[in-house]
Amino acid sequence: MNYRWTIKTNADEENVSDLSEKLKIPLTLARVLAVRGLVDEDAINKFFNPSLDDLHDPFIMNDMNKAVDKILDSINKGLQFWVHGDYDVDGTASAAMLTLFIREIGGKVDYFIPDRFNDGYGVSNRSIDEAVKKKSSILITVDVGITSFEMLEAAADNGIETIICDHHEPGATLPKAYAILDPFLADCPYPFKPLAACGVVFKLIQAISTRIGKPELPLHYIDFVAIASAADMVPLLEENRVMLYYGLEKINNEPRTGFKSLIYCAGLKNGNITTSNIVYAIAPLINAAGRLGQAKRSVEMMIAPSEITAFRIAQQLEDENRKRRVFDQTLFEEVMPIAAQQIESGRRSLVIYGENLHAGVIGIVASRLVDRFHIPTVLLTKVENRAKGSARCLNNFDMYSSLKQCEDMLLEFGGHKHAAGISLEVDNVEEFSRRFDVIVKETISDEMLTPEIVIDSEIKFSEFSPNFFKIINKFAPFGFANNKPLFLTRGVKSTNGVKLIGMNSIRFRAIQDNFVIDAVGQNLVNKMSVIQSGKPFSIVYYLDTHIYNGQKTPQLSIKDIRAED
Repeated sequence: MNYRWTIKTNADEENVSDLSEKLKIPLTLARVLAVRGLVDEDAINKFFNPSLDDLHDPFIMNDMNKAVDKILDSINKGLQFWVHGDYDVDGTASAAMLTLFIREIGGKVDYFIPDRFNDGYGVSNRSIDEAVKKKSSILITVDVGITSFEMLEAAADNGIETIICDHHEPGATLPKAYAILDPFLADCPYPFKPLAACGVVFKLIQAISTRIGKPELPLHYIDFVAIASAADMVPLLEENRVMLYYGLEKINNEPRTGFKSLIYCAGLKNGNITTSNIVYAIAPLINAAGRLGQAKRSVEMMIAPSEITAFRIAQQLEDENRKRRVFDQTLFEEVMPIAAQQIESGRRSLVIYGENLHAGVIGIVASRLVDRFHIPTVLLTKVENRAKGSARCLNNFDMYSSLKQCEDMLLEFGGHKHAAGISLEVDNVEEFSRRFDVIVKETISDEMLTPEIVIDSEIKFSEFSPNFFKIINKFAPFGFANNKPLFLTRGVKSTNGVKLIGMNSIRFRAIQDNFVIDAVGQNLVNKMSVIQSGKPFSIVYYLDTHIYNGQKTPQLSIKDIRAED
């Protein structure tokens, strides 16, 4: 893939120099902070030193007082709670966390996670029916609810009051509920909007704990927020960064039984778990439960007090995740010719419908199509005589607002700027596909169709030092909106040719101005000729650590390579 390189710029180099002096950090890293919008000394100190004191007062959130009063009053009266979550990591982690918390403070609670294939997304008939059978009085929805109009009416008709804990964009009208906790409500003054659903639930737990005089209690649950925030790709800034930082600390130092089982089954080492480990190793195991079977098992595993029970479920999820990869690849190969045909016809979006596409993996395959073709993608299959599926897009396109323009054709849709779920009548798929492509063509420029690498700063190898690596490690934890800093270095050569790793990756010793450092490039075998030419070349990379026989050495993880004129 050919990338366009964009170097972030900051006009105030004098301010960068001042930051470097005041904070005693290398000039280049001061520039990285500045181009990321961190120019205030106090804000930078908070960034480098996450503190629980920087979490916002949960009672700022709309309806928080009402929700806390209702929950505590219902516990005192011995009423039954019913927690309804979603089948992804954020939804199951939120349900597990809230279930454990309500039980810890003396409440009676059961939970429900929908079946992706039989119940679909959101609050379902089956959930309400089971809540009624359990004689539930309070329904708490987590990661869903803000668009569940009919089902929450049904709950109210059965004498069940609802508290919504969601983080999705609300529509013009709101569903029937006693209290709605969602930072994206138009009139909600909560200062940090992009929480994961698990973050919203954590704020509820924080508020209840404060009210009952146990302000330390939420820390017992902050590991759930770390797992969910990393997996749901919320921006790892400000409040999310603080919760992730302390959540990772808990996972690494005192993992609960369920997470310990996941770490083992994912082949990871406890004590070194990072955001990347969660996204690429742990989260897929949790998601596997909902993609191929009953997502409720993920909750069972996360709340299991027994190591035997947790480990048994984690092993099942590991096995199902292997099967999921097979389904994923099979579906990808099935839709690739259709995608290529649509692109050849002049489309700037993909809308692919198939009656028998595997509903459990269409979201993953939609994301893979975006990675391959770099255009917005909607993948649909037939569920209960309707076309249902997932929408995914590139970073600089707003999927949610584009779908909103097609709202009159959709039975349901909900999600975020970069991802959404939709359903519509099968007969409307063709017209939706046509209209959606018109919207995309009006929105996306030629430049946006070329994938972009955004570079934090140009740098010379001679700037690397032990202190440089020490400071850059303080930028962690990394993730969405706080990626590892990307650097550009020009005039690089290889000291020892280049070695092939596997089928597609390369390793070589990079040198610039007599400074030598190891470098690896995943899926960059097509750049071997540039490295072997003997001429200088430019590289874009982030700094990584290579561990061999217990020894840690710095290395470059290369994103792209270009020949120089």
